[in-house]
Amino acid sequence: MTFWVLAYAGAAVAEIAGCFAFWAWLRLGRSVLWVLPGTASLILFAWLLTLIDASHAGRAYAAYGGVYIASALVWLWAVEGARPDRWDLIGAAICLAGAALILFGPRQPVA
Repeated sequence: MTFWVLAYAGAAVAEIAGCFAFWAWLRLGRSVLWVLPGTASLILFAWLLTLIDASHAGRAYAAYGGVYIASALVWLWAVEGARPDRWDLIGAAICLAGAALILFGPRQPVA
């Protein structure tokens, strides 16, 4: 389980950083060169998601959604300096609970 947490956390950082690089270029007027590390970061994100041991890719991606939401709020606070409010935190907790249910809920064996 620790490996899953690290893989999902790494994927979240890589995706958010990659997307932020494009945001910086297109919305903040930074150099187009921001796209190069942004693209590399998005490739790393995709690779990290392949390390998740799930029966189907869609299930790994769906569970990642909850991790992404929580990570985006950490980014909001740490990088952008805007503190999440209680509704952000409650929403993230609900999403993480849903992600855990998707990953760890009992399943019928795949035939």
